[in-house]
Amino acid sequence: MPALKLPFGKQIAYASGMIGWSIMTNIIIVMLPYFYLPPSNAGLVPLLPQIMLLGVLNLLPVIAAAGRVVDAVFDPFIASVSDKSTNPGGRRIPFMKWAILPSVFFCCLVFFPVVKGESMYNAYALTIGLMLFFMSLTTYIIPYNALLPTLTDTSAEKVKLSSYQQVGFILGMIIAGLVNNYAKALQNKLGFIGAEEAVQYTIWALCVFAGIMMLIPVLAIDERKYSNDKPTHLPLLPAIRKTFSNPNFKYYLISDFSFYMALSIISSGLMYFVTVLLDLPATQGGVMMGVMVGTSLLFYPAVIYLSKKFGKKPLVIFSFALLSLIFVAIYFLGELPFAPKVQLYAMGVAAACPLAALGILPNAILAEIAERDAEETGENSEGMFFAVKYLFVKLGQSLGIALFAFLTIYGKDPGNDYGLRMNGICGFMLCVVALLVFTRFKEPKEQGK
Repeated sequence: MPALKLPFGKQIAYASGMIGWSIMTNIIIVMLPYFYLPPSNAGLVPLLPQIMLLGVLNLLPVIAAAGRVVDAVFDPFIASVSDKSTNPGGRRIPFMKWAILPSVFFCCLVFFPVVKGESMYNAYALTIGLMLFFMSLTTYIIPYNALLPTLTDTSAEKVKLSSYQQVGFILGMIIAGLVNNYAKALQNKLGFIGAEEAVQYTIWALCVFAGIMMLIPVLAIDERKYSNDKPTHLPLLPAIRKTFSNPNFKYYLISDFSFYMALSIISSGLMYFVTVLLDLPATQGGVMMGVMVGTSLLFYPAVIYLSKKFGKKPLVIFSFALLSLIFVAIYFLGELPFAPKVQLYAMGVAAACPLAALGILPNAILAEIAERDAEETGENSEGMFFAVKYLFVKLGQSLGIALFAFLTIYGKDPGNDYGLRMNGICGFMLCVVALLVFTRFKEPKEQGK
């Protein structure tokens, strides 16, 4: 019996899950460096010792990398178990359901230092908290994204559902990016709490809200009715080898990794760029992020239309090129002959177009790769394709945070900001790498099917 078409209301319910895990992911990306290694004018106290490991690395990138090492093993494991699942409730939804509460709890725990000041105990607690958070959220994200190719039939449907997903993702970005705004309002309202407590209470409340959003697709979508995919029979290691044997997937993967590493630099550095390079209040960072991602929504109809007319590949390449120029502008922030707010919001609006395309199209492209692979091999390994993708996404995000944290050694404070500016040059080079690699991607000639 063929699966039913997913109605519009349930497509929105599916996208709601993206809002939830986007909030928590972006809280980690945006607030982790700012909370544990704040600039001198942030009103927060540093929580990690500035110890140099091997002469080049401070603690934060090492801690972030440790969390991702666990993820590197756990991502493919969850994908394999999900792909092979014969649960009567479906291959994906049952995993998502049980992952929500641990994800919320461990994201809150990340921002619960055991000592209010620089301490190695905070480093140990943060390492454990990040590992458990990444494992919990992976158990939701991998099955969630593996649903996309099974809930849609045509290329146009995949782009459409992926665009709804991306709306959810950017709403999560906006909400997470406004943490400092909410915290400042909370501090002003209560009066008796400090900046650190205000940030913590804000993050904890947002994590609970994120968990509620993640629950919506679990309750709203009956996987047995809207998906008729079958379990794969491939063991874990052959399934991993199978995904890497797909040449198109390799080019996609390298480009996606470079993009997310670059994007993580922007997200991790936003509060520093605002408060140090432009000498603006931290609350302006959240407002700018809201303007940027809100403006990107205006480009969604154009992205959907142009992808049908010209294909997805040209739009992705153009977006990488434009984003690389925006990174160059970061190097000159605060030194351009414009008011600081003009520089900030001009950069945000300029980034809106490429972020719209790079938000919608990659998931739709990957869904097509997974679907075509299933047609050719007879094995439904959607979960493994998305697991490998998100493993590389998370590695890219972690390396982006690590690179940002490393460069702060060369200056992260007013009057000593060279390290912050160098992030712009690194982001530029990463986008160029993504562009060059993606030129080798072979897009099918069929469009809009």
